[in-house]
Amino acid sequence: MAVAALILTGVFALLDVARHVIQRHRTGDAGIRQFSVGPGSLQWWAHWGMEFGTLITGVAAPIADLTGLAPLEVLDHPVARGVGTALAVLGILATFAAQLAMGASWRIGVDETERTVLVTWGPFRLVRNPIFSAVFLAFLGLTLMVPNVVAVAGFAAILVGTQMQVRRVEEPYLRRTHGTAYTDYASRVGRFLPGIGRLRSDQRNER
Repeated sequence: MAVAALILTGVFALLDVARHVIQRHRTGDAGIRQFSVGPGSLQWWAHWGMEFGTLITGVAAPIADLTGLAPLEVLDHPVARGVGTALAVLGILATFAAQLAMGASWRIGVDETERTVLVTWGPFRLVRNPIFSAVFLAFLGLTLMVPNVVAVAGFAAILVGTQMQVRRVEEPYLRRTHGTAYTDYASRVGRFLPGIGRLRSDQRNER
């Protein structure tokens, strides 16, 4: 499964490059914003936490498996590995589809000076962050495919970095930029899962 996990990680990386190419072709802008963020800022830590987490889970964990690192017994089962493969494939495809659904508004990172269209259609009708939801699915699958301590640590880093990015960077930015249009939307639609993490009435008036 380690080789298959590395191949799927490579496919994920290629689709990420393809998304940037498509974005530049359609808009003249590749959508990359994270490199303009100051080192040490909250967004910087969130972004690189996610990036290192993906490398640890998708690359370091399979290599560790190939070099003899034992899997965690509680997760080491053929059925779990098979389910993990299916989740990884589904998550990778869903990530790409959700990115395409954002159209010209798709970005990696937040530029505080920029105002993009608030996307509430397609998969964004079900959850506010379908891209991150799909990434979680993909890397949960990769973790189950190569269930060692390295993969689990990487997946934990992805979860923490994503929570920081969404809760502390993107949601405050969207509130400032779109005001009640965003808070009304967030009160109806869950954060990562349908119906879960909706903005409460007492949060809608926060700034």
